[in-house]
Amino acid sequence: MTVTRRFSLPWARWSAIALLGATLAACSQKPPAADWALNAESASDRATQAYLRADQRVQALEWSKARAEVERTASPQLLARLALMRCAVEHASLQWNECEEYVALAVDADPQEQAYARYLQAQPLSAQQIALLPKAQQPVAQALSAGPAAAFAAVKAVDAPLSRLLAASVVLRAQGPSPELLVEAVDTASAQGWRRPLLAWLLLSARQAQQSGDMETAQRLERRVRVLEGQAEGEAASGSQPGAGR
Repeated sequence: MTVTRRFSLPWARWSAIALLGATLAACSQKPPAADWALNAESASDRATQAYLRADQRVQALEWSKARAEVERTASPQLLARLALMRCAVEHASLQWNECEEYVALAVDADPQEQAYARYLQAQPLSAQQIALLPKAQQPVAQALSAGPAAAFAAVKAVDAPLSRLLAASVVLRAQGPSPELLVEAVDTASAQGWRRPLLAWLLLSARQAQQSGDMETAQRLERRVRVLEGQAEGEAASGSQPGAGR
């Protein structure tokens, strides 16, 4: 009997990620996971959380550790999966990039990773490619062609907070901002205390409110930004007006 252990994404358990085969002597027994897989998963979890709380030093160190552990396998497929994992966390915080680390490994990537890379860039996907995505993202990918209302409903239905932020980022990139989408993303990041994505989504929301002429909302959002940046106490002490423009 053959079983597998997942080297999994912390934000979405993805059955296609890093399948680690292990042949058992008996179906009732399960061998311990390889130490590199445990180490890589632990490091990637720590890197993700450090990134979300905007701890640059720790996140860089932990991503480096995760990559070093995966490199022990000499598997470009596993490295490609790890690179996409990092890219997805960054995209959830609106740090859109071309996933250069993945691109360098794409020639060896499996179809699941190739489909996921296209999804992160909000590129069109076939029905077959959508079926290869993490389950949480499949309804979002399907709804992208159905208009903003359907896409927002799909985002809102995503249970895991980081998966929801990622879905919101993809919808934003594909369709542009909507008030409902921005509120959902801000509320999601705020509830988790994730400083980096919260700041990114707050700044975007404030800019959109300004452009639409809703200065009251823009100023309220800017006050939240100042609280997040630790500026509110100093401004209150100096008697500055909390609604002043930045």
